Amino acid sequence: GKAAVTETVTAESNSDMVSPFVGVSEEIIAKEGSETHDEGHANSEQKPTLPLTLDNVEHVLDEVRPYLRSDGGDCKVIEIEGSVVKLELQGACSSCSASSVTLKMGIEKTLQERFPDISEVIAISPDEEALTEFAIEEVLNGIRPFLSVSNGTIELTELVAEDPSPRVVLSMKGPPLKSMAVKVEITNRIKRRFPSLLNIEIVAGQDINELPMSA
Repeated sequence: GKAAVTETVTAESNSDMVSPFVGVSEEIIAKEGSETHDEGHANSEQKPTLPLTLDNVEHVLDEVRPYLRSDGGDCKVIEIEGSVVKLELQGACSSCSASSVTLKMGIEKTLQERFPDISEVIAISPDEEALTEFAIEEVLNGIRPFLSVSNGTIELTELVAEDPSPRVVLSMKGPPLKSMAVKVEITNRIKRRFPSLLNIEIVAGQDINELPMSA
C-alpha cells in the first residue's frame, strides 16, 4: 500500500502543478534555526518535539498557514486518531490538483519533524462523496474507451472504504499496464473525485497479488 502512495505523490510532484508547500519545511527549519542560533548549534536545526495533542498540532500548523493563505487556502484539524492526523484542506487547497503534494511535502513533513509519533497526515473533505464501487466504476468508465484503443482493460478488484486508510486496488491488463503515464492519469482522475483517497494501487491483471514491474 505504501509503495502506491509514494508512486502517486512522486508522479504528481513531477507534473506541471506547483504546490505552495514545496520547500516549506526547509524554509521553516532555516527560519527556526536563525531564531534559535544563540541557544547553541545543537538547537539550531529544529525546535523540540512536542506531545501529540490537538492544541499542539494547531500551534505548529500556524507556522505553515501563511504559505497556504498566500494561495487562498487554509487547513483545519479534524481529529487525531492514534498516530494519524486528519485535516480538512480549505479554500483553494480543497480543489487544487496538487493538494496531495502539498499535504505530503509540506504539512506532513513539517508536523512529523515536531511530532515523531505521527505516522501519516490525511486530508478529509466533509463534502466529499462516499467512496463506493459505483462511483469508482463511473470514473473507470471514462477511462476504459482510451484503454481499449490499446487493447487494455481495467477492473476494480478491491475497495476498502473505512477510515483511517481507505484503499482501492485496480487490475489492469494489456499494453497500457507498462505505461507510467497511464497509471498516473488513472490515479489522478480518481483522486480528483476522492481527494482524501491516498492509497490507490494498480496491479497486473494476471496476478492481482503482485505489483507490475516499473516501466
